[in-house]
Amino acid sequence: MTHGRWGSRSRRWLPWVGVLIGIATLAWILRGFDLDKFRAILAGADARLLLAVPAAVAAEQLARAWKWRQLLHPLRSIGTFRLFGAIMAGYLVGFLIPFGFSTLARAWLVGRREAIAMSAVLATVALDRLTDGIVFALLVPLALLLVAFPDPTGDLRAGLAWAAAGSLVLCVLLIFSLVLYKHRAMRPGAWFTRLIGRLPAGLVGKMRRAAASFGDGIVWPREHWRRIVVVVASVVIKALAATHFFWAGLAFGAVLEPAQYFFLMVCLGFVVVLGHLVRVAGTFAIGAIFVLGLFGVSGEMALAMVLVVQAATILTMAIIGAFALWRQGVALSELRTSVAEQAGVR
Repeated sequence: MTHGRWGSRSRRWLPWVGVLIGIATLAWILRGFDLDKFRAILAGADARLLLAVPAAVAAEQLARAWKWRQLLHPLRSIGTFRLFGAIMAGYLVGFLIPFGFSTLARAWLVGRREAIAMSAVLATVALDRLTDGIVFALLVPLALLLVAFPDPTGDLRAGLAWAAAGSLVLCVLLIFSLVLYKHRAMRPGAWFTRLIGRLPAGLVGKMRRAAASFGDGIVWPREHWRRIVVVVASVVIKALAATHFFWAGLAFGAVLEPAQYFFLMVCLGFVVVLGHLVRVAGTFAIGAIFVLGLFGVSGEMALAMVLVVQAATILTMAIIGAFALWRQGVALSELRTSVAEQAGVR
């Protein structure tokens, strides 16, 4: 009983610990912050260039939809803009409902509209994320070779190199696991089939159908050109992500070398994942301001750039996502209930 109470209490206050750690870290990075200078930077922004940031955010997700279309093609040919709407709607749900609802909502919306099992769509999302991870890990050495930055001990370079190697190995192992699952898990007598058989009688049939559909979604495009598109699109997605800070900085008069924006994107990729794992708030802002500082950007300028990128990202995804839900006639309450029921969390 005591253990249960402790677990319940820790779940309530641990998020606040992460918030406090994030605030304290951000305050330390921005020590000596000049509020008047920050206001002057904001006042001098070029509004036309600021509009390029949400355009870059939308373009990045459009490239992701283009890539996802190739992965979904063996199941169903779906238009890029339809998938773009589902992706943005998923992000909107993720802002409002945490704990992975973004991915589930994205899969549910596509499955509902195209009459495809939600678990099959989820398998294609897994392939999308894992191919992204492999391409990202392979780009890290290039970023380390192209960019010079203060690192007297070499710890930052070594940390990024080890993180990239670990990510690459993990993504390859997960893809291998998916392939193994497709070919062996659902065979009669397989361990996974036996495991499902031990569930309550009311869940066995549902879980077997979902597991079989998930296996159906683990399929690589047959056409060679579609396979190439998957890889090319993954690179394009990363390139577009690197332009977010380029446009934000240009609006305030800050210009870095092209490779430095690429390096910033690489660092933020690892920092954000680490922040999610340790539940520390504000890791995107902390990581961006720290890396921009390595390149000689002042804290005031870096904070202005971060705020623009984050605001543009949230607003772009929220507006387009809400429009996509409206076009499909789906209310957020309906989406949440339906996704929760199919995911078995209710």
